[in-house]
Amino acid sequence: MIPAEYAGNERRKGQRAVAHIPVRIAQEDGDIVTETLNISRSGAYCQVNKRVELMTKLKIQILLPPLRSQRSHAGEEPMAAGQRFPEGKSPSAARKNQKRSKTIHCQGVVVRVEPAAHNGCFDVAIFFNEIAQRDAESINDYVGSCFDQDHA
Repeated sequence: MIPAEYAGNERRKGQRAVAHIPVRIAQEDGDIVTETLNISRSGAYCQVNKRVELMTKLKIQILLPPLRSQRSHAGEEPMAAGQRFPEGKSPSAARKNQKRSKTIHCQGVVVRVEPAAHNGCFDVAIFFNEIAQRDAESINDYVGSCFDQDHA
């Protein structure tokens, strides 16, 4: 959840979407399996079950779902071939018709760590410092599809 003081005052360059996406974080002392609370092309926010120190470098694997506009919902058809996304939010050509999940491998650095409010876990903000351009674009397309679906 975004704190009230930040609501409507987004500091990031790119959009982020509230999305629970599976993530595996590899560390020297073992893997952490979790899911994002939100994601953007430049980073992710998630909750982990052990403390991770600030500025820790991480190897990350993200299982990015198909674009939301490509998924079939109850009584809803996937986006038709050739149908356009509003206002130039078109996904990259490689992702336009992707109906399967995509595994993204990247590296990140912990830029914020806070104790979670209730369960002994930690809320962690990760900046993707090494990510392939096509993977960053895939995340951006997914984030855009979240907003397109919400406003459809």
